[in-house]
Amino acid sequence: MTVVLSGFADEISPDLDEQLTVLAAESISHLELRSVWSTNVADLNDAQVDRLRSELENAGVRVSAIGSPIGKIGIDAPFEPELERLRRVADIAGALGTSLVRVFSFFIPQGPDPRLFRTRVIDRMAALAGLAAERGLVLAHENEKEIYGDRPERCADIIATVGSPALRATFDAANFVQCGVRPHSDAYEMLRPYLVYVQVKDALAATGEVVPAGHGDGEVRETLGALRDSGFGGYLSLEPHLVMAGRFGGFSGPDAFRLACGALKDLLAELSVQWR
Repeated sequence: MTVVLSGFADEISPDLDEQLTVLAAESISHLELRSVWSTNVADLNDAQVDRLRSELENAGVRVSAIGSPIGKIGIDAPFEPELERLRRVADIAGALGTSLVRVFSFFIPQGPDPRLFRTRVIDRMAALAGLAAERGLVLAHENEKEIYGDRPERCADIIATVGSPALRATFDAANFVQCGVRPHSDAYEMLRPYLVYVQVKDALAATGEVVPAGHGDGEVRETLGALRDSGFGGYLSLEPHLVMAGRFGGFSGPDAFRLACGALKDLLAELSVQWR
């Protein structure tokens, strides 16, 4: 098994040159595009996309996925603007040579039974998947805190019910830990049939603090071992969140990003997993 390392390069710096310098130093040839030049990927204009494409080509760096904010709105917020945002993200994904787009399943009020929102969530995710299928995209749903699909059973239910190959799963161990889920023990087998992407960060169950891979309660070692045994050859995307972690993103800085890279590479070496 050989996996491909990537990462949210805006965790290094908002500046593309600094992002590319650190990625090169770590021999990482892909990035996940969430923002650049302090601009969210969905808000990049055509000139910025052209400049980005040119600079990435010159650096020999490819885009593993678009780390979009699609679905990171309240379930009661208007939906049509979200479809329009996905259309723009699809244009950007096409220009940058990727078909993978991270998405979310909408923030829901805390307190009421989440099942009250299931129908609306499923309808919206089906509409997003339909648009994605038209545009040749695969949406990778992330198990984010406080959205409908924050727990593995709801993540699996969304994907199975929508029933589209354009809607799959990405796996975030730290987010599961922060929701009281044991990522490998409680979530991996349920989501493995849908898994196309893995976001790498870890967390401490007692405090929710985000830590490098293998240093928390995210069962990252066990999950990587299971992925190895299943022949997974996709992307492992570093999202360290070691300096700042917020509802709409995180930051690590160059030094902490490299620390996170080292922790992941150590785990891969321990497990005899090749990477490129």
